[in-house]
Amino acid sequence: MVMKASKRVSAVLCQGLALVLIVAAALIGCSPKEVATPTATAVAALPTEAPATPTTAFRVEYAVTNTPTAVGAPTNTPKPTNTPRPPRTPTSAPSGKPDTIYVPGGEFTLGSDSHNEDETPQHSLYIDAFNIDLYPVTNTQYKEFVDSTGHQTPRNWKEGSYSQGKGDHPVTWVTWHDASAYAEWAGKRLPTEAEWERAARGTDERVYPWGDQFEASKCNSREAGIKATSAVGSYPEGASPDGVMDMAGNVWEWTSDWYDGYRGTVYEFARYGEEFKVLRGGSWFDGSDVVRCSARNSADPGFSFSTIGFRCAE
Repeated sequence: MVMKASKRVSAVLCQGLALVLIVAAALIGCSPKEVATPTATAVAALPTEAPATPTTAFRVEYAVTNTPTAVGAPTNTPKPTNTPRPPRTPTSAPSGKPDTIYVPGGEFTLGSDSHNEDETPQHSLYIDAFNIDLYPVTNTQYKEFVDSTGHQTPRNWKEGSYSQGKGDHPVTWVTWHDASAYAEWAGKRLPTEAEWERAARGTDERVYPWGDQFEASKCNSREAGIKATSAVGSYPEGASPDGVMDMAGNVWEWTSDWYDGYRGTVYEFARYGEEFKVLRGGSWFDGSDVVRCSARNSADPGFSFSTIGFRCAE
């Protein structure tokens, strides 16, 4: 009996061991497949990171954006401006009118690199020929205009006329609008800023109409000590190379141009733009540094003062 029982136990144990082996084999057989799955997934994840393509595309765009450096070519376009220009036929001939100076066209030097920032850069400029008044407009001349048109008189005139003995003095207390109205009535116009400077300094870059050194005896500036306007033409030795009088001192003179920077300037001022008109020449109130040929000033077109007058051009 005992023998039979032990045989049965052995058989059961053998069957159990066989079952364990089968299960173990099954487990071992499955595990490779499960491990393979993550590996496969990991490998599959690699292609997803292929978004390296956008990076390449971005670089291409960057390179393309950089290529426009060639766009710098337009910056060099101004070069042709510096090449010599063929001579032009003057657009204006001598007017033949009394007290008028004919200024031939051509190249001259505008501005200065040695004084105020708004005079820079000094550069060569071509202008056409023009005519300019020998003197600033006088009180006598302006009264003819007032009598003819009924235009408002300057504020320093009394009872519709200037002070006795001041007929040959430059008219003052006139706005840019007053000056323009007179010029139109006279069949003329206000000079441009470039024309004014060309008439004052000629073509040799001189500092004053008479030369490079200031001489108090050649203009009505602060140094003269008059402290008021003087009769036009009182300083013949201070004439410009073309013979134009009173281009330094006596009165500031309106020009037709807006006050703005010269081409190529590196300076910027709040007054630049189309708000203020250019004044040139300095006045009896100003010192030697202000009555230079290249010195600039500006004022509202509606402004007038005891130091401001004008002359005409054609």
